[in-house]
Amino acid sequence: MNAYDTYNYDVLVIGAGGAGLRAAIEASAHGVTVGLVCKSLLGKAHTVMAEGGIAAAMANVDDRDSWKVHFTDTLRGGQYLNNWRMAELHAKEAPDCVRELESWGALFDRTKDGKILQRNFGGHKYPRLAHVGDRTGLEMIRTLQDHGIHQGVEVHMECTVITLLKDGERIVGAFGYERERGRFKTFQAKAVILATGGVGRAYKITSNSWEYTGDGHSLAYHAGAELIDMEFLQFHPTGMIWPPSVSGILVTEGVRGEGGILLNKNGERFMFNNIPDLYKNQTSDNEEEGWRYIQGDKNAKRPPELLTRDHVARCIVREIKEGRGSPHGGVYLDISWIKKKISNSEEHIRKKLPGMYHMFKKLADIDITKEPMEIGPTTHYMMGGIRVDPDTQMSTMPGLFAAGECGAGLHGANRLGGNSLSDLLVFGKRAGEYAAKFAKEYGDGTIDEKQITDAAKWALEPFERDKGDSPYDIQFALQEMMQQLVGIVRNETEMLRAKEHLGLMSQRAANARVVGNREFNPGWHTALDLFNMLTISEAITMAALERKESRGAHFREDYPDKDPQSGKFNLVIKKDADGKMIIRQEPIPEIREELKQLIEEMK
Repeated sequence: MNAYDTYNYDVLVIGAGGAGLRAAIEASAHGVTVGLVCKSLLGKAHTVMAEGGIAAAMANVDDRDSWKVHFTDTLRGGQYLNNWRMAELHAKEAPDCVRELESWGALFDRTKDGKILQRNFGGHKYPRLAHVGDRTGLEMIRTLQDHGIHQGVEVHMECTVITLLKDGERIVGAFGYERERGRFKTFQAKAVILATGGVGRAYKITSNSWEYTGDGHSLAYHAGAELIDMEFLQFHPTGMIWPPSVSGILVTEGVRGEGGILLNKNGERFMFNNIPDLYKNQTSDNEEEGWRYIQGDKNAKRPPELLTRDHVARCIVREIKEGRGSPHGGVYLDISWIKKKISNSEEHIRKKLPGMYHMFKKLADIDITKEPMEIGPTTHYMMGGIRVDPDTQMSTMPGLFAAGECGAGLHGANRLGGNSLSDLLVFGKRAGEYAAKFAKEYGDGTIDEKQITDAAKWALEPFERDKGDSPYDIQFALQEMMQQLVGIVRNETEMLRAKEHLGLMSQRAANARVVGNREFNPGWHTALDLFNMLTISEAITMAALERKESRGAHFREDYPDKDPQSGKFNLVIKKDADGKMIIRQEPIPEIREELKQLIEEMK
C-alpha cells in the first residue's frame, strides 16, 4: 500500500451528486471523518441536469396533498413493485428535506403568499414539485456543495474507483486512480457509500452525461452485493431529436407541467386516445379541462401528457412506428400553443422555462415560445440498482451503503418525475447517518495488499498489449446494440441476440488495447469503464429476459400484458462463487396492514 497515495476516513462517499453530497454532509454532522470521491469536478454532477423539481407533499399549492397521496402515487406509478417501506419513508420525510435545503440557502420559486411554489408533474395527483424555474438540480447542487465544504469533508476530484476493498465479507475501502495523472489512490474506510448515479452511457441515445457508466452498480455486484429490479430502465419521453449534435439531451417534464402538449405530424394530440384504465378517473379527455388543471383548477382532471413516463414514451414510439412521427423520427412537443389561452405567453414561457428557452435557441435555433420542439424518448434513469435496507440504506454487504440512483427499491417498475431529487435527499441523508453509526460501532478493518496489487495490475494491462480493439469501437458497438436490442420495446429473440453479443464484447473488452501513457488518457478511462458498462448491460438483459410480462418501464411485445403472478416478485441478481451472474425471483414483502388499507382508500 505504501506504493500508492493512501487516505484513511471513517466514511468514504463515492460520487458527489445530490445523494453523495447529502450523505457526506450527514455523516460529517455525526462527528466522523468523511472523504468524498468524484469522477468529474465537484459541482458538475448529473444532478445539475435535473430540471423539473423536487417531489414533496408540502401542500403549498393544493391543500389536499399529503404524504399519503404521495405514497400511493409512487406505488401506483411503480406498478406496486416498490419497496413499500422506502416509499413510506420517502413520502413522509421529503417535505422536511426540502425545508432543510431551503434553510441552507436554496432559493425556490414562490407562491403569492411567499411559500415554496409547486408545479404539476406526470403521475402526481396534485402540484407537488418544489422548483427553481427549470434549473432545480443546479440550485440543489450549489446549495449542497456550499454547505458541504464547510463541514470538513475532504474532496478528491477527477478520481475513478475501480474496485472495493474487503475484509472477509465486510467492505473496508476502495482503490482507484487520479484521472489527470493516472496515479493510483487507496482509500481505507470503516464504511463506504456508493452514490455514482446511473447507467445511461450503455445506450446510444441518452440524457446522461459521460460519467454514467454504471460504476456503483458494478462495484457493488463484483464485491458480492445483490442487485435488484435491473430490467426497469426508464426512457424519458422527451429528449431532443434535432439537430443530431444534441440528440438525447433532456427536455424537462416541466414543459408539459406548464401546459406543453404532444402532437404527431398530423397535428393531433395523440395522447387523448391512450389513457390507461388505471388513470381514467384522474385524466381529462379534452383540451379545455386539461388547461384548467394546468391553471390550478382543483376540480379539473390533468391532461394526458402528464401521465407516467413509461406510458408516454410507449405512446410516442407507437406514433413513430405507425408512420405519424416527425421528419427526424420523433414527435412534436408544443408549449407555444398556450398563446391561444394567455396574452403574454412568450414572457410567461421565458419566465417559467428559462433553461429550455435558451437551450433550444442556442443549440437548435428554435424559439419554443413560437414553434414546437422535435422530441423523442431518451435513456434516462435506472430504477434498479443495489439492494439496500430501506431504513439504513446498507446493502447486503456489511459496511457498504448506497443512495440515489445507485440504490434500488423506491421506484419499483417506473419512477415518477421529481421523485429522484427527493429520493437522493431522503436516502442520501439516511445513508450518511447510518454509515456514520456503522463506522463508530465497528471501527477499522484490515485490507489485504494483494487486492490492491491485483487491481493495479488489471488496470494497467491495456497498455501492455500490442494488439487488440480500440475501447472506443467496443463502446460504440455496445451502445448501438443495447439501443436496438434491449431498448424501449423488447422481445426474447432480440434479447437472446444481445446476450450473445455481450459475451463476444466482453472478450473484446478483456483484450482492448490502449496507446499512450497513463497521463491525460481518455482511451484508458474508456477501457476501464467498459468493464462496468458490460456488467450492467448483462444484468439489464438477463432481468429483462426473466420478466415475461410488460410492467412499467419494461415492455415486451411478446408478452404485452401484465402477469398478476409476476407482480408479486422482484428479480435479484448476484455473482456466484464461479463468477457467473445468477438471477432469482424473490417475493415482495407483505405490506403493513394500515398502508394496505390506505392504498385501497386512495383507489
